[in-house]
Amino acid sequence: MSPNGDDATADSTSAAALPAAPVVVLAGGTGGAKLARGLADHLGDDLVVIANTGDDSEAYGAYVSPDPDLVTFWLADRIDERGWGLADDSFVVMDALRALGDEVWFNLGDRDLALCIRRARRLAEGARLTDTLAEAASAYGVTARVLPPSDDPIRTKVRAGDRWWDFQPFMIQRGGGGPVQDVRFDGAESAVATPEALQAIRTARAIVVGPSNPIISIGPILAVDGIRRALVDATAPVVAVAPFVRGEVLKGPTREFMDWAGVAPTAAGIARIYDGLLDGVVTDEADAALQLPTRTMDTMLSDPAARHRIAGDVLRFCADLGRAADAVEGEAPL
Repeated sequence: MSPNGDDATADSTSAAALPAAPVVVLAGGTGGAKLARGLADHLGDDLVVIANTGDDSEAYGAYVSPDPDLVTFWLADRIDERGWGLADDSFVVMDALRALGDEVWFNLGDRDLALCIRRARRLAEGARLTDTLAEAASAYGVTARVLPPSDDPIRTKVRAGDRWWDFQPFMIQRGGGGPVQDVRFDGAESAVATPEALQAIRTARAIVVGPSNPIISIGPILAVDGIRRALVDATAPVVAVAPFVRGEVLKGPTREFMDWAGVAPTAAGIARIYDGLLDGVVTDEADAALQLPTRTMDTMLSDPAARHRIAGDVLRFCADLGRAADAVEGEAPL
């Protein structure tokens, strides 16, 4: 039986379309999406992205899945220059809602809104979230797989200013400002990992944790128990790319959430948050506190050439770790 109680035929058919030995990326936010775009240059159809769904929400009668859509738009080379949404989208519907007296604080472009309205309809018809993300990728010509960790709803909640916030109001209305007092992932405790995500991890030749906020972008993925267990059991090397450039966070409230977690905003701090999962860390600055194999490189994903180069370096590091593991186990290196 599938996690939703249906027979497993549809799930097994969908999962069978996955590459035999993919490179899997865990991604949330802009950093993870940019790295996925660079990896797509090298991997094509062999790339599988498991994207954070803790930011998902319902708005305007639509089902909004910001991080999977962000990854899809980046992979399709359709991302707008502002860093979110579709390039050259219009905002006629948002403007019309304001003219009618609605308080519009959550902006969606017209084509973006159409995608999310269709997703809401498909989910109401009984489609899985996995299916709707695959349909979106196909519509934009993306051949890499973009998967949710679970088809079940997971919602990130943040406590700040002595109140609990849904994630989108926290980020947009409050501006992501701290101090952060608490974080929870509603629904994660009962969420079931999708067979596609588990198969991708189980068969992967490398697993990369993107340069994303470890608490609110990667945390909801890891909060799905089946995903964490699959990563622990994975035979592929698991490598995290630290989300810092010259010691600074380029975008988003990563520092505020690491402060809440009591972890230094450093590569060693990232390794501590992912304790028990990693085989290596990529960072742009040497960190003597790291107790894992480390590859130091420029991690500024600023343009297509940089994304291509950094992705290639990350893949080579993963390959080196895989060969080292084979040698330790007494097998001939590849």
